[in-house]
Amino acid sequence: MSADLAHRLLDVKRIYLEPDIDRFPRAQQVLDRFAGAELIEVPSHQSIPGLYGNAGNVEDWVNIKREVLVLAEKKSLSARRNERSSDWIAPSTANGCAMACSYCYVPRRKGYANPVTVFANIEKIIGYLKRHAARQGPKTIPNQCDPSRWVYDIGENNDCSVDALVSDNVRDLVALFTRTPNAKASFATKLVNRDLLGYDPRGGTRIRFSLMPAETSKLVDIRTSRIADRIAAIDDFVDAGYEVHLNFSPVVVHENWLADWSELLEQIADNTNDRTKAQLAAEVIFLTHNEALHEVNMGWHPKAEDLLWRPDLQQLKRSQNGQWNVRYKTTWKSRWVAQLTDLVAEKLPTCRIRYAF
Repeated sequence: MSADLAHRLLDVKRIYLEPDIDRFPRAQQVLDRFAGAELIEVPSHQSIPGLYGNAGNVEDWVNIKREVLVLAEKKSLSARRNERSSDWIAPSTANGCAMACSYCYVPRRKGYANPVTVFANIEKIIGYLKRHAARQGPKTIPNQCDPSRWVYDIGENNDCSVDALVSDNVRDLVALFTRTPNAKASFATKLVNRDLLGYDPRGGTRIRFSLMPAETSKLVDIRTSRIADRIAAIDDFVDAGYEVHLNFSPVVVHENWLADWSELLEQIADNTNDRTKAQLAAEVIFLTHNEALHEVNMGWHPKAEDLLWRPDLQQLKRSQNGQWNVRYKTTWKSRWVAQLTDLVAEKLPTCRIRYAF
């Protein structure tokens, strides 16, 4: 399964690597796994001439994701408070993705290309996380993230199911949280990688399967697993020892959106068992789009923008970095959030909504 999956997503022909990166065993593992790739040394993974900032790469958007990897060292390690999907955002072990969801915010920062970057100094990252979790002590006050453990999001700018096709970083992180009794890992995914079923997580990792109506997903979730396949995998991951939550994100509004979500929720209810339903929780996040990303998408996947870029439904808001984001108009969005959460309560009554916005 994983070999076929890896072949579909990755045909690595070029690896950009920082100087002396092969001193890390994890880097050597990646180089061995993609032994036929051309190696191109660069001063820093954050500045790769011809890859980042090159507007011409828009036309080659998907091929770059399939054919390019970046190998680097994560030099600055910190855990950032979050309090939505997790208590903490863990330092990244990867960045970028081989999938190509047209609403993904990460490419806004990269500039016309967003392949997988693997951080090879995994031992240092794991050591940092181990010490950070130890400093937190027991979690004595429950919150919406988790009632009894500190939750660390290990996939803020990446999809760990993809990363597991590239290296053992994800396996090592899952193993860390099996032996960290006051904390758990968490990541959202749009890919069913059944290799993860053999990781023996023992309740220490929460997988959040990202779901949306299938017809919308076909248009905007490029190179991902089908929605039906994600739903079909949920019971298996619960049986394998993962906590499984649902990530209803992004919620894309169109003329028939609520009927589509009703059908999706019925599919989840019909295809999961009672054990799974009893532990389900979900987060609901309505679409936020971006003017710059809209312009990028028009260069490689304009059909998706018919759904994502809806000035008649959206309002502009300047972000902290000065870019213009678009969100659904406030007066309408509050009503839509209530309609969807009410629908979840009706169709999937055991699924707790952790937060919705």
